[in-house]
Amino acid sequence: MTAHPEDLPDQVESGDEALINAGGKVDADRLHELYESLTDDDGAIVVDFTLSRDLNKRLDRYLVDRIPFLSRTSLQRLISEQAVTVNGRTPKASTRLRRGDQVSVAIPPPPSSVLPADEMALNIMYEDRELLILNKHDDVIVHPARGNQRGTLVNGLAWHCRNRSSGELSDVGREEARPGVVHRLDRHTTGVMVFAKTDTAHWRLGRQFENRRTRKRYLALVHGRVEPMTDVIDVPLGKHPTIRDRYAVRWDSTGKPSVTIYRVRECYEDYTLVELELRTGRTHQIRVHLSHLGWPIAGDDYYGGRHLHGRDLFGPGRDDSLSQSSMILGRQALHASLLGFVHPISDEEMTFTAPLPEDLRNLVLLLRKHQFVSRPKVPGTELDVDAMLGLQAS
Repeated sequence: MTAHPEDLPDQVESGDEALINAGGKVDADRLHELYESLTDDDGAIVVDFTLSRDLNKRLDRYLVDRIPFLSRTSLQRLISEQAVTVNGRTPKASTRLRRGDQVSVAIPPPPSSVLPADEMALNIMYEDRELLILNKHDDVIVHPARGNQRGTLVNGLAWHCRNRSSGELSDVGREEARPGVVHRLDRHTTGVMVFAKTDTAHWRLGRQFENRRTRKRYLALVHGRVEPMTDVIDVPLGKHPTIRDRYAVRWDSTGKPSVTIYRVRECYEDYTLVELELRTGRTHQIRVHLSHLGWPIAGDDYYGGRHLHGRDLFGPGRDDSLSQSSMILGRQALHASLLGFVHPISDEEMTFTAPLPEDLRNLVLLLRKHQFVSRPKVPGTELDVDAMLGLQAS
């Protein structure tokens, strides 16, 4: 099945105008509808472009402009699989296009623009037409991936936007099932996140994260007594050489610069509460950095921590409300406490602080009750821990 689009001024073919939008790009929704109507004998949908001017542009870059719902990597794969021809011949991705060239592309079915929507409890802290801020719960994955196609934050936000809000998540990242996702938190890390609802907001927020113009503070409870009271952890990180989905300190060419500043907030007999400032945003950065220094995050059994029970916090008979075997913490004690950025449209400075979830709140209060040692005054701290615990600030 072939469509001959009337495109931007560099093209002169005409035909199925419904498949090509006003900007000269293939319409993913219309293409999806066409594929739905095909029979098994119809084959792939082929779109033909004819250049009316000399662009002197690489073929793969040209196709990115015309088929925006496919990544450049995906389009290069189509070219290598001979699903693209130029003047009837098999080209390379680097082939330069000239006036009069005829480009034919057998386009695969696009990803559905309809993201499965799942109703779920969301702790939304702020929302406007451009973005949405929420306090992420424990045991929630941010976006669909591999075996987790439903029940993610993106699925929940899709339902929220369609039923309780105006607008949708941005289209940026939709091809990878990540619409609106500007940054991520691990499954068992709680705290404040921002999602974009428009493409402009998405790109501008993303640039702030890339250029390290955001403010990010975390709270973590770690095993051991942390000394000195503050320091900079400047240690490169990369994928673990042997264990899938884990990361490690890498001093070879695979290591990427990774910088974390820690400041001690409260000292206990066997644990320390630390405030962390991220200068880079590597996967598992805080968890690996702290473990590397010998202070794994409590509950983080990926990187040397262990789940906590009553016996880890107090001796026999020291707390009537809990037994020695009571589970206190079953996941890493890490909370994205504060996020600050410039609003992508209004340029207003915005700061959001997420209160501690119930499990971490109870843990800190138990430690204050049974193991409290000191609360040092360390320059540069920003978080009001008492306020995050729901207590009156001291």
